[in-house]
Amino acid sequence: MTLDCCDLLSPHEQRVRDRIEGREDRFRRAHERAFAILDTFEGTTPSLDVERALYFTQSFRQTEGQPLALRWAKALHRIAENITVCIDDHQLLAGRLGKPGRYGILYPELDGDFLDRAVADLPRRIGAPFRISEEDARVVVEEIAPYWKGKTYHEALNAVLPPDVHKLTYDDPEGLVSRFIVNETSSFRSSIQWVHDYEKVLKRGFGDIRREAQERLDALDPLSPRDEVEKKPFYQAVVIVSDAIILWARRHAQMARDLALAEPDEARRAELLAMAEICARVPEHPARTFHEAVQSQWFVQMFSRLEQKTGTIISNGRMDQYFYPYFKADVESGALSEARALELIECMWVGIAQFIDLYISPTGGAFNEGYAHWEAVTIGGQTPEGRDATNALTHLFLKSKREFPLHYPDLAARIHSRSPQAFLWDVAETIKEGSGFPKLINDEEVVPLYVSKGATFAEAYDYAVSGCAEARMPNRDTYTSGGAYVNFAAALEMTLFNGRMLKYGDRQLGLETGDPETFETWDDLWQAYKKQQLLFCKTAFTQQHIVCTLRARHFAQPMGSALHDLCMKHGLDLHTPQIPEGINLGYFECIGFGTVVDSLAAMKKFVFEEKRISMAELIAALKTDFKGKEPLRCLLKTAPCYGNNDPYADQIAKDIDRVFLEYSAKYSEELGIHNDIRYVPFTSHVPFGKVVSATPNGRKAFTPLSDGSSASQGADLNGPTAVLLSNYETKNYGFRERAARLLNIKFTPKCVEGDDGTRKLISFIRAFCDLKLWHVQFNVVNRETLLAAQKDPDKYRSLIVRIAGYSAYFVDLSPDLQNDLIARSGHGVL
Repeated sequence: MTLDCCDLLSPHEQRVRDRIEGREDRFRRAHERAFAILDTFEGTTPSLDVERALYFTQSFRQTEGQPLALRWAKALHRIAENITVCIDDHQLLAGRLGKPGRYGILYPELDGDFLDRAVADLPRRIGAPFRISEEDARVVVEEIAPYWKGKTYHEALNAVLPPDVHKLTYDDPEGLVSRFIVNETSSFRSSIQWVHDYEKVLKRGFGDIRREAQERLDALDPLSPRDEVEKKPFYQAVVIVSDAIILWARRHAQMARDLALAEPDEARRAELLAMAEICARVPEHPARTFHEAVQSQWFVQMFSRLEQKTGTIISNGRMDQYFYPYFKADVESGALSEARALELIECMWVGIAQFIDLYISPTGGAFNEGYAHWEAVTIGGQTPEGRDATNALTHLFLKSKREFPLHYPDLAARIHSRSPQAFLWDVAETIKEGSGFPKLINDEEVVPLYVSKGATFAEAYDYAVSGCAEARMPNRDTYTSGGAYVNFAAALEMTLFNGRMLKYGDRQLGLETGDPETFETWDDLWQAYKKQQLLFCKTAFTQQHIVCTLRARHFAQPMGSALHDLCMKHGLDLHTPQIPEGINLGYFECIGFGTVVDSLAAMKKFVFEEKRISMAELIAALKTDFKGKEPLRCLLKTAPCYGNNDPYADQIAKDIDRVFLEYSAKYSEELGIHNDIRYVPFTSHVPFGKVVSATPNGRKAFTPLSDGSSASQGADLNGPTAVLLSNYETKNYGFRERAARLLNIKFTPKCVEGDDGTRKLISFIRAFCDLKLWHVQFNVVNRETLLAAQKDPDKYRSLIVRIAGYSAYFVDLSPDLQNDLIARSGHGVL
C-alpha cells in the first residue's frame, strides 16, 4: 500500500511523502527557528523528570499539620527555588519544567500509592511509553513514593465508595484497575480542564496580585474564626505563590544573562540579553510589548503545570483576544513584523510540544492514547458585547497551523451565525490541510446554554474552549472535580444477560431485569434497558457526591485561585466545593452511544417487529461472537443506524438521551452542581469496548465502541450531512442539562478539492452552526495512507491524525485505536 494509489493527497499527506522521499519541507525556510527546535525532539520517546515530585514531597514532609493551601504554596515556592532552569537553543522564550527534549513530570499527590510499581511499567507501555533513568527510578521508589502511601486522594476515595458502587467502578480491592462500567476519573487528575484569566497577568502582573492579597490579608478581622481558619491561610498562600513565580522568572533572567556571556554568536547573544530583560520584568509587572505578553503567558502556563495536574492540560484561553492589543500596537509602531510574531508564537508551540502530559495510572493511560493533549488555543467567536471577534491575529494562528507541521497546541475555532466568510474560508483551508485543525465549537449552542445556567450574556460570549470539547468562563466557572464515564454498551449487555457481562463471568453487576428470551414486546426490552441505564446514572451521581466532598481535603490551587476573581473576593481556594457567586458546571460522559442505538434498533426491527430472528438465536450468536453466524451478523448490520438521518434509529437515540437528561435534571441539585450529560470519550471508547462482548449491531466482541456522538464505525452511509442531522434529531433541546457532544467527520482529500471544495466545506460548517450542534472536528486523509502508515510506521512518523478532541502522530497510537480510525467512514462526497 503506497500513497501513489490515492486519487488526491491532502497537503499534510504530501508533506509526509516529501519527507519519505527526502525533499525539504516547502515551509521550512519561512519557519526556520521553529523547525530547528522541532528537529531536536520530534519522534523521540519522552523522558520522566522527577524534580517537581521530589521538591513537592520534601516540602510536604516539612509542613505537616498546616492548612492545605499554605502547604501547596510553600511546595511551589520550594520548586521555584530549586528546580533546574534551562533555555533551549534557538528559543526566544524561557521556561521548561524538565529534561531536554520531550519530557513528563510526576504528581505523587495523585499517584503516590502505586507510583513505585508504575514507574517500572512506563518504558514498556504500548500506547505512550516513557523513559526513566535508574537514578530517577530509585528516587521515586525510595524518596518520593513512601511518603505518600496512605495519604493520596485515590486511596481515600477507594476506601469510602459503597460496595454497590465499588463493584461497578473498580475491578480490584485497591481500586487500581477500572471495571470500565461506571468509571471515576477524579483520581488521575487534580482538576478537570481549566482556563486561567491570562489577561489579568498581562495587565496587572503578579506584583499587583500579590499587593491585593496582602491588602486583603491585612484587612481581615483578627477576632473572626472564619477569617483566621479559612481566609488568612488562603491569602498567605497567594502571597507566597506570587513570590514563587516571580522568583522562577528571575532565575531564568539570570540564566539568560549567563548564557549571553558565554555566547560567541553576536545575534544569539542579543536574543539572550533581550530575554533576560523580559524575564526580569514579567510576569511580575504588566506586559508592554507582544514579546513580553507571550513570555508572561508562557510562564503562567508552565507554572500552572507545576502547580497541579489539570485534566487535559491547562488551556490557553482566547489568545487572539488578549494578545491582540500588544500585537496591534507593536505592528503599528513598526516594532513587530508578522514574521517575528509567528516566530514568537511558534516558539511557544514547540515548547508546549516538549511537555507530555503523563498518566501514570493504567486507566488514565488507556483514556488518553498517543500522548494526548488539549492545551486549547481559542480563536474567533464573539466579544463580550456579542460582536464578531476575529482579527489579524486570528488569521495568523491559522496560517501557523497550515505552514508549521505540529499537532501542538490544540487549535479551536469558535463559530457563530455571523462569522465572516473570510474567517470561515481560512478555517476551511486549514481543515483541508489534513492535520485535524482547527476543531470547531458552536457559539449558537454554547452561549444560550451557559446563560440558562446562570451566566450573563457578556460572560457567556467570552467563553474559552478548554480541553477536548468543553469550555470555561474565566472568573465565573468554579467546578474542578472530574466526573464519571458511563458505559452505555455495558448497560445493554447487562440487559441481555440479566445483570451480568460475559467478561466478568457469572457475577451479578447490574440489576436482574429478567431473561430477555421471555420479553414479548419491544417495550419489555426498552424498560429493562432503561432500568440498567438508571442504575448507572445513580452510580455515577453517587460517585460524584462523594468526590465533591472529598477532593478539597487533598488538593489546593493557590496560583489558579489568585487568577480567579471570586476566589480572591471570598478568600477560598478554587477546589472548594461551593464558591459564592460561582457556577458549578460538571458533567458525566456517556460512552458507546451509536453502538447501543444501532443494537436496540436491530433488536426492535428484527426480533420484535419483523420477527426474523428470535431472542434466543440472537443471544446464542452473541455468546459465540457470531462464530458460524455470519449471515445473521450481516442481517443485523442492515438495520437502521444512527448517523443516517433515519427517524427509526434517531428516535431511539433521543429516548436514550432523554433518560439521562431527566435524571440529571432531577438529581443534580443534590450535588450542588450542574451535572450534565456529555458525549466526549477521548480514546476511552477503546478500553470501554474491551469489556463489552459482541453487540446486536454486529459489532465483534471487545472491539472499540462508537466514538462520542459519531456514528458507529462505517455505519454512516448517507453522507456527512446526514450525520449532522442525526445529531440534531437526537438532541433534547428542551433540557438545559446538556454539555458537549464530540463529533468526528472524515473526508477524503478529493471530496474537498479546490475552491469548490472549500465552498462546500464552508456550507457544511454553516449547517453545523445553524443546527446548534456543539462540536465538530475533521480528518482529511486517505484510507490508503493510514494503512501504509500502519504497515511501515518508521516512514510515517510525521503523519498527524485527529483522534478525539486532539491530534496525534498516527504511529504513536495503539493498533486498536489505529484500526478504529481506519474503520471510520471516509466521506467522498460533500
